[in-house]
Amino acid sequence: MSLAHALITSLLEQPATGFELARRFDKAISPFWHATHQQIYRELARMEGAGWVTSTPVEDGGRGRSYEVQPAGKDELLRWAGEEAPLQPLRDELMVRLRADAVAGPLYVEKEIARRMALHVEKLRAYRAIEAQDFPPDRRTSRKARIMHLILKAGILYEQSWITWSREALAEYAALSAAPSEKAGR
Repeated sequence: MSLAHALITSLLEQPATGFELARRFDKAISPFWHATHQQIYRELARMEGAGWVTSTPVEDGGRGRSYEVQPAGKDELLRWAGEEAPLQPLRDELMVRLRADAVAGPLYVEKEIARRMALHVEKLRAYRAIEAQDFPPDRRTSRKARIMHLILKAGILYEQSWITWSREALAEYAALSAAPSEKAGR
C-alpha cells in the first residue's frame, strides 16, 4: 500500500485541508499505517501533480488548501484495491534482540518485553473504549460502520495477540532464570 491510497480513502470520506487530513490520519489510520505530517503534505503535492486530487484555497480566509479527490484518484484507488496485497513480514527490532539474547545472552530483554506489553495493554484499552462507544452490540449499523468495526477488531486482535505473546515470553524468561545455566553444564 502506498500513502497515496490511504490519503485518497480519507479524502473520499470528506475533503480536507492538509492539516485536517494529517490529524484525521493520526487518529484513524495511524494504527495501521504510519506517516509524518511532512510525508502527508509531500504526497498530497505529488497526488495533485498526478491529477488524483485538486486543491483550492481555504474559504474562510485561513491558511492552507482544501483537497478533494478527482475521478482519476478514485480510478487509481479502484485499480490498487483490485491488486493482490502482499503479506508483510514481521519486522520488529525486539525479535532481533531476542535472537541476540539467544545467541549472546542473557541480555535482560524482559524489561523491554514488559514495557511493550504495557503499551499494548493501553492500546487495547483505547480500542475497547472506541468499540464500546461507536459499535455497541444492540445498534444496527450501516455497511460502512460494520466494515469500520472489522478494522477495529483487527486492531483489537493484534493487541491481544501481543499481550498473550508477551505474557508467554515473560513466563519463559522467568523459567529460564530459575533453571540451571546452560553454560554451567558444559
